[in-house]
Amino acid sequence: MNDVVVVEGLGKDFGAFTAVDSVDFTVRRQEIFGFLGPNGAGKTTTINMLATLLKPTRGRAELAGHDVVRRPNAVRQAIGMVFQDASLDDRLTADENLQFHAMIYNVPAALRRERTDQVLGIVGLTERRKSLVRTFSGGMKRRLEIARGLLHHPTVLFLDEPTVGLDPQTRNAIWGHVRRLRDEVGITVFMTTHYMEEAENCDRIAVIDHGKIQALDTPAALKRLIGGDKIIVTGDEALRQDMAAKYGVSVQPVDGELHFMVDHGAEFVPRLAADFAGRIRAIGVKQPSLDDVFLHLTGRAIREEEGKGIDRMRQIGKLWRGRR
Repeated sequence: MNDVVVVEGLGKDFGAFTAVDSVDFTVRRQEIFGFLGPNGAGKTTTINMLATLLKPTRGRAELAGHDVVRRPNAVRQAIGMVFQDASLDDRLTADENLQFHAMIYNVPAALRRERTDQVLGIVGLTERRKSLVRTFSGGMKRRLEIARGLLHHPTVLFLDEPTVGLDPQTRNAIWGHVRRLRDEVGITVFMTTHYMEEAENCDRIAVIDHGKIQALDTPAALKRLIGGDKIIVTGDEALRQDMAAKYGVSVQPVDGELHFMVDHGAEFVPRLAADFAGRIRAIGVKQPSLDDVFLHLTGRAIREEEGKGIDRMRQIGKLWRGRR
């Protein structure tokens, strides 16, 4: 069986609020699969259903051949979890955190030292195994959490916003470790993110917004959905309306710039400069990015959705607490 995760019509409601709206997708064995969307889009809720932390309202899901509702214990043995929020005990050493996890997952005592040595080596923390976790940097803690998730040899490793709050250099280092896990250990990685550049590390991406999957494909194929090149213009305030009317394109304001898509961008620039001579201060040309894909699919930039996503999460939390 090549598909290690199979999801059909999976949905979750909190009262009258639909957090995940009947999604369908599969994840292939030894794949880095990503959920890309703003906070509150339904990414974490979907992972929590797959990890048996939430019971679906409708639909079904299988992980490593086990139904997440009917065989939750088998599913839990088949997964590793790295949560968005830190969950290490910083009063213990790295080694003690791993040993405690090994006992919880019933890793045989004879194998615990071997497994601990192995995962610490994978994430480059062997020399810090006796150090208290409270002395670790944010990136080191994230790497230790990944090591912990691997300790019981899971089939699928879930990474929920694995590099949130980390600097770009540390993000790149962690992604180097994740790719090694896929290539050398052979596990499947299912991750969520709202960082566009981070999603580029995935073999396939599901773009999710308001609980619905808008598109699912490789990063390159998603970019081809848009076609053409992105033109970036800065100039007078009336340019947006005038360019949209003249060229029949959708012009989007982004951080003080005007963005729109055309075919053969380099050839188009001289025409644009001539048509609006004296009104344009700068022109740039870029190939489409995943940010452009999200804008194309939803009509909004993902950055614009971050604040709304936080409000959405708070709304879900209120609804959930009200039902308890």
